[in-house]
Amino acid sequence: MVKSIGCCCALIIVAFLLAGCGGAPEEAVSEAASTSTEPAAPEPDRITVQHILIAFEGSVEGKGVTRSKEEAGQLAQELFERAKGGEDFNALVEEYTDDASPGIYGIVNFGLEGDEIRQVFPREKMMACFGDVGFALEVDEVGLAVYDKSSCKFGWHVIKRLR
Repeated sequence: MVKSIGCCCALIIVAFLLAGCGGAPEEAVSEAASTSTEPAAPEPDRITVQHILIAFEGSVEGKGVTRSKEEAGQLAQELFERAKGGEDFNALVEEYTDDASPGIYGIVNFGLEGDEIRQVFPREKMMACFGDVGFALEVDEVGLAVYDKSSCKFGWHVIKRLR
């Protein structure tokens, strides 16, 4: 009985290994490798981020933004690349944001109390995309929260984690 279980296990392992020989694209292999065995680092309790909101016509009431959704997406991608390239983030915020400059917010993770007077907000009261991207970043790293009508409804956010 033990011998037949061992054979079955060996056959399953061989079949699994052979299945990987079909020439899967490199992207799929590297994606699987990056998510396979290492546990995810726990998220911090609190972060501070600065962001550039790139809105489009009708996405933010009272702002008078006239760019189209397509133009907003292109501008957001361009600013994201410039910020990743080391361009002065404060200057980009001042020139481009459709939110109030300097666009710096503290965010506390789920279940913790914020302090809106000090611009520290509970994650559950922020747009989901904003917190998801912000908490995934390392300090001084830049990320892009892509427009989604339910989780990121105001437009695109180019986000830099400060603390």
